Amino acid sequence: MQEKDYIKGRGAQYNPQNIYKKDKYTVDHIEAIDDWEVESNKTIFIPSNAKSLVHKVGSPDVGMMYSANPYQGCEHGCIYCYARNSHQYWDLSSGLDFERKIIVKENAPQLFEKFISKKGGHVTPIHLSGNTDCYQPAERKFRLTRRILEIALRYKQPIGIITKNSLILRDADILEEMAKHNLIKVFLSINSLTEDTRLRLEPRTATALQRFRVVEELSKKGVPTGVNVAPIIPGLTDHEIPAVLKETAVRGAKWASYIIVRLNGQIGEVFKDWLTHAYPDRSNKIWNSIESCHDGKVNNSNFGLRMKGSGKIAEVIHDNFRLHCAKNGLNKEIFEYNCAGHRSLNETPIQLTLF
Repeated sequence: MQEKDYIKGRGAQYNPQNIYKKDKYTVDHIEAIDDWEVESNKTIFIPSNAKSLVHKVGSPDVGMMYSANPYQGCEHGCIYCYARNSHQYWDLSSGLDFERKIIVKENAPQLFEKFISKKGGHVTPIHLSGNTDCYQPAERKFRLTRRILEIALRYKQPIGIITKNSLILRDADILEEMAKHNLIKVFLSINSLTEDTRLRLEPRTATALQRFRVVEELSKKGVPTGVNVAPIIPGLTDHEIPAVLKETAVRGAKWASYIIVRLNGQIGEVFKDWLTHAYPDRSNKIWNSIESCHDGKVNNSNFGLRMKGSGKIAEVIHDNFRLHCAKNGLNKEIFEYNCAGHRSLNETPIQLTLF
């Protein structure tokens, strides 16, 4: 790929072959008579009538038991996103398709209400954006996340959210009301304060400044807020840990967490292609640094190690993170969701129980 072919505003620079497909679509003879059809860079939305929405999370090291994702694929285009692999199950590619072809689960609110209204079930927090960002640009049009939050508030269902989009402030009214009942916890994912880095890594996300504005405004409204410094990419963003954590505390967040980048499945292929074009002068250094955190590979799938890594560089990142969390007074409080207030709408309305 030549520099002139670089697709601005996108993370992935091509569509790798879907591992579940046998057929390939390639350009063999560009001089042939038939015109070569170049795919549009425009984002398209594909409506879906999903069979389910809330899924149990089997991984013991992700900090959630249930996840709900109203959208599949994400226009944010984060090059390292672990959810890219899942797009192949939809007969699409983990590369550009993941960013340009967004599956919209139009019946997501109905599925959510059906799940949480089951009688006799133990009330457990459900996390939005466990796979793809629930506040990605599509949400501005389809408003699925807002409708889910409205339902969660009515049922007193605890919710966790992680996002990179300032659109979440649109729903501050609901989040503030949920916070009064300890039903919500919001994390903003921020791994760099350098705008040039963000534009390459996460081309269609909100700026770091906008995300910190979200942290500040939600914190002032009493919404429990934290920052996920993730993913930390050794050789590219790890030096920004102190500055990100300092700003996290200044803006009123109470917690911080981190993840070291891991490139599972086909993401390694997509990331390496991007890396050679985005940072040609230090691509090998960054790649080798990532490998050093995962026993010579770019991914370690072992629970307990895959998120934090191992080896010398991973240890330095861990110590640096803990030091600056302590210096900035982060992670001092323990947050507990209110899982006692959940009720069926078939029960006596709350206002009538006073008599």
